[in-house]
Amino acid sequence: MTEWSFVDDWMVFVGMLAAVSCALPGTFLVLRKMSLMGDAISHAVLPGLAIAFLITHSRGALPMFIGAVVVGVLTAVGTQLIAGYGKVESGAAIGVVFSVLFALGLVLIRQATDHVDLDPGCVLYGNLSQIPLEAIDGDIPQAAINLGLALLLNILFVGLFYKELKLCAFDPQLATTLGINANLMHYLLMIVVAVTTVASFEAVGSILVIAMLIVPAATARLLTDHLGWTLALAAGLAAGSAVLGHVFAFRGPGWLGFDPNLSLNTAAMIAVMTGVLFFLAFLFAPRYGIVGRWVQRVRLSLQIIREDMLGLLYRWNEHRPGEAMLESDLMRAVGRGTLARFALKSLLSRRAVERASTSGILLSAAGAVAATKLVRGHRLWEGYLAKHFNLPLDHLHEPAERVEHYLTDELGEQLRRDLGDVGEDPHGRQIPE
Repeated sequence: MTEWSFVDDWMVFVGMLAAVSCALPGTFLVLRKMSLMGDAISHAVLPGLAIAFLITHSRGALPMFIGAVVVGVLTAVGTQLIAGYGKVESGAAIGVVFSVLFALGLVLIRQATDHVDLDPGCVLYGNLSQIPLEAIDGDIPQAAINLGLALLLNILFVGLFYKELKLCAFDPQLATTLGINANLMHYLLMIVVAVTTVASFEAVGSILVIAMLIVPAATARLLTDHLGWTLALAAGLAAGSAVLGHVFAFRGPGWLGFDPNLSLNTAAMIAVMTGVLFFLAFLFAPRYGIVGRWVQRVRLSLQIIREDMLGLLYRWNEHRPGEAMLESDLMRAVGRGTLARFALKSLLSRRAVERASTSGILLSAAGAVAATKLVRGHRLWEGYLAKHFNLPLDHLHEPAERVEHYLTDELGEQLRRDLGDVGEDPHGRQIPE
C-alpha cells in the first residue's frame, strides 16, 4: 500500500485553500439566491482565460486574472441586461450567457493548445496531483500562493463589507435606502467570485469549482440561520471536505476491497464529500433536516399529549377529588395510540403523575402545578375569545385547547389584566390561580 507522503500533505493543504476560498463568497451567492450565477461565472470565464493565453502565450497569473475578471463581470452584466431588457426569466438568462460563453471558451481553449502549453482536461478537471511536485526542491507551489492570496482577498472582502453584504443579501431595497450601492456590491461580489474561480482552476478545475462555491454554503445554511455561523460552518465544512476527499481518494479503493495501490481523483472526491456532508445535513440538521424536523414534530406531539393528559386529570380531579382516573379512560380520551403510551411513561418518569393502583392514574404535586397553569391559560383564553369575539360557548373550547400549549406566563398575565377580576370562564368553571 502506498504510504502517505509530503505530496499528500500538499494536496490536502491546497485542496483546503481552494475549498475555503470558494466557500466564503459562495455563502453570499447562496443567500442571494444566485447559485446559478456562480455556476455561470465558473464556466463562462473560460473564454477570458483562452483569450489571455492566445494574446500573451503565457499561463501567468496576471493575464489569467485580468481575462477572468473581465469575462466574469461581463457575465454578470450580460445576465442582468438579458433578464431586464429581454424580458427573459433570470434563470434562463444565466443559462443563455453561461452556455454560450462556456462553449466559446472550449473552442478557444482548443485553439489555444496549438500556441501554449495548455491542457483542456486540466482546465476542466484540475491538476491537484501535480501541484505538490513544485515543492520537491522546497519551493511553495504557485497554486498554493495563488489560492492563499485569493483566500486572503476573500477574508478581507467579507470583513470589510460584512454589513453591506449582509444587507444586500437579505434586503437590497433597505440597503439602497440606507445609502449602500447594492449594484456596486453585486459586481464586487462577482469580481471576487471570478478571481476565486481562476485561482481554483489549477487545483479543482472549472467543473468542480462550482461544488466548492455552493455546496458547503448550502450545507451550512441547513445548520444555522446566523450569518456569522453560516460563514464559519461553510469554511469548516469546505476544509473538512478537502481532508475527507483526499483521504478517501487515497485509501478508499483499499477500504472497498479494490487494489490498495489505486487512487481516485482527489478533486472529484472533495466534491463528492461536499455532497455527502450536504446529504447528512439534509437528513439530520436539527431544524431543517428531514429527520430533525420529524424528531421536532414527534417531540412537540409528545409534549402536547403530556399536557392534554395533565389537563384531563386536573378536570377529573375537579369533579372527583382524590379519585384516580382509569388508565384506559385516560388513553381513550387522549387517543394517539403509541405516542400516548410514550407520553404516559414520560409523565411517570418525571413524577408528574403517579399510579394509585394497577390501573389508576393520579396527579402528583408537581403535576398539579403544571396542570393548573395549563388549565388556567385555557380558561383565560376562552374568556378572552368570549369577550372580544362574541363566539358561542360551544365554539370556545377547541381554539383554546390548541392555544393553551403555547401561552407564556407573560401572555397569561396580560389576559388576566384584560379580563379584570373575572374568576370564572364563560362556562362557569373556576379559573385557577
